Amino acid sequence: MEKSTENNIKPKKSDNRESKKPVMHPNNIVFYADSSEVNRIDSKDDYDYVNISENEKKRQSMDGFNDEYNNIVDYIVKITRQIWKEKDIGLIYDTYSTGIAVHKGLINSHGINEVISGTLQTLHAFPDRKGLGWSVIWSGNDKDGFFTSHRGRSVATNTGDSLYGPATGKKVMFRTTADCLIHANKIYEEWLVMDTFHLVQQLGLDPIEVAKKVGKSTKKLAPSLKFGYPETAETGLPPKLYVPTSEEFEIGDFILEAFNKIWERRSFNYVKEFYEENAVVHYVCNKDLVGHSEIQGMFISLFASVPNAKVVIERITCNKGESDQEWDVAVRWRIQGMHEGTGYFGQPSGKAIDIFGINHFKVKNGKIKEEWLLFDGIEVLRQIHLSTDDEETLSDGTQQADDGNFTGVS
Repeated sequence: MEKSTENNIKPKKSDNRESKKPVMHPNNIVFYADSSEVNRIDSKDDYDYVNISENEKKRQSMDGFNDEYNNIVDYIVKITRQIWKEKDIGLIYDTYSTGIAVHKGLINSHGINEVISGTLQTLHAFPDRKGLGWSVIWSGNDKDGFFTSHRGRSVATNTGDSLYGPATGKKVMFRTTADCLIHANKIYEEWLVMDTFHLVQQLGLDPIEVAKKVGKSTKKLAPSLKFGYPETAETGLPPKLYVPTSEEFEIGDFILEAFNKIWERRSFNYVKEFYEENAVVHYVCNKDLVGHSEIQGMFISLFASVPNAKVVIERITCNKGESDQEWDVAVRWRIQGMHEGTGYFGQPSGKAIDIFGINHFKVKNGKIKEEWLLFDGIEVLRQIHLSTDDEETLSDGTQQADDGNFTGVS
């Protein structure tokens, strides 16, 4: 990435912005698809979606998939509904690869048996779990494989015991987002983000105590991070400025530049350039932030906890909407740094932490109109409160997980 100056890279004006043909970005993390190829779901619930009239159904080439799936969004909606709402756990054998890898923060699960186990444990604790508020952003094809990023809200009643403790009988709502790599009717890799902190709060439990308990049971599976300043802040070297690939508006450039200016360089004044005046950010713990001041405050609080952290963008997926001025975008990211400041995660611990998240954006006329920002606060607290004593024994008799033991709710 070439060096430049602030004056050279001001965001382009939104007037008459028109997205041209997608470009190949140097880092090869930006992907594109056209929403007109599928039946979008963000204006429907799953019942309405599966009952779309026959003449409205859009069909992609789905070689290798079961005949019942019309397109990749149809596949995600139907299998999720069938597994969770209809309790067809056996469908997992047909739709997940035997060696599936699931990433939940720094905790990695391997193998289809762990997916089965996590699903059964979740339904034991929350048997009436229902999903609401869907959206699926996608890319790819049946030959090379599909990618999906789907978000939703779950409502459920805690009538069974869980990792967090005895059943509370309380009703909860929590948000999830999952990225999936899919080929020939099978999910081969999944990245899962859940607002577990909000879930634990609604159960009436202490998030820090829950995080400590989870940390003890996953110590061997996901030990303390060892990276330091050179790997995070590149001490003494300012983050490089992103140089757009085009003079015209291009959605991949727009998102990369927004993350570079606001996230990497902490130039929160640029919120006014990239977000609409009354933009809404749906933040963790079911908080809605409206307008530039509240959005800036959210970023300040988050990065105050890790003031010298490095921001890593893993993937950007862009779906063109009804016009060239409307885009749905999914971004998977990590913030890696030392918890050395007082901010969103409380008093500094000096621990190395990795904040893993997935965002969905609605971009219109060159501005972010709406955003869903999600990370797992319990996973961050687990890292902060994880003991560094390798010989520690668990006072509550909990077994330490040697590998793949999925934690909490899936």
